[in-house]
Amino acid sequence: MNVLWIGNHEEGVAAFEQTAQSTGIACFITLDDSAFAKRSAGTRVYKDICEQYGIPYYAVDTIKGERAYEIIAQYKPDLMVVLGWSEILPERLLEIPTIGTVGTHAALLPHNRGSAPINWSLIRGEQETGNTMMWLNKDVDTGAIVDQIAFPITVFDTCKTLYDQVADTNAVMLKNLIEALGRGEKPILPIENKSDEPLLPRRRPKDGLLCWEQSSRAIYDFVRALTIPYPGAFTYLNGQKWLVWEAAVLPLPNNGEAVGTIIGTAYGFADNAVGVTVATADGYVLLTCLEDENGQTYTGKALYELELKGVFENE
Repeated sequence: MNVLWIGNHEEGVAAFEQTAQSTGIACFITLDDSAFAKRSAGTRVYKDICEQYGIPYYAVDTIKGERAYEIIAQYKPDLMVVLGWSEILPERLLEIPTIGTVGTHAALLPHNRGSAPINWSLIRGEQETGNTMMWLNKDVDTGAIVDQIAFPITVFDTCKTLYDQVADTNAVMLKNLIEALGRGEKPILPIENKSDEPLLPRRRPKDGLLCWEQSSRAIYDFVRALTIPYPGAFTYLNGQKWLVWEAAVLPLPNNGEAVGTIIGTAYGFADNAVGVTVATADGYVLLTCLEDENGQTYTGKALYELELKGVFENE
């Protein structure tokens, strides 16, 4: 089977290496350096894997341009795999593979169609998500569903841990698909991929501004939705911007302090026992990892020694 792969995000690495070992990949297409710099959670590990298995490696600024079309038309794939790619493929590309083009979406379609589904599921406080493999068409996340795997969202998950599960399920579903295609089958689940839900909007770094008027749990969910490898949640103190990479919820009711007020800094002999205590709409959160405007990260003793005081604000 002639397989052509389009990818950029970390979520596709496990499936890519697995397919390179078992089936072989005719060529790989990713983003060039300029376009790569504008995306979150991209990786150059693909290049190392391509070198290891002798897979031709191409970088383009967009999958919609002539360069990408020429490469795909040249290789004439049977199956095109698109994992971790933020652009919708034009119809002329989808018409090239003889079997079809398959991709995944990190949600249980038809729920949460659109951009950044993992991040949004955390921000919205959802308790379950999953991964859906589908045959791609010209519309956003509406293709016939090939496979689907659900998994819970626990209070300990972040965008990174959920994407790790997406990566694992990508590998499982793609392996099953390729085996089915080898038997002459083209699987489609009896799930109608239609929904009246609006598409999830794209998220940008500027959308990471914390709103202290929310509950402690909502603030916690927001921080863990945007932590590494994403740009991070942020807030302001005395006119300076602070990124918030880690947080915890304290099981205490607000004692009358204004939202955003720094109550003090908790301390302990372990780094993750140190944190800045901040008032929220209904209680308190503990900020355990902060980064200043100069890119300096503070945890543990260094965070305690900042002796931060005042009120975190929205601007």
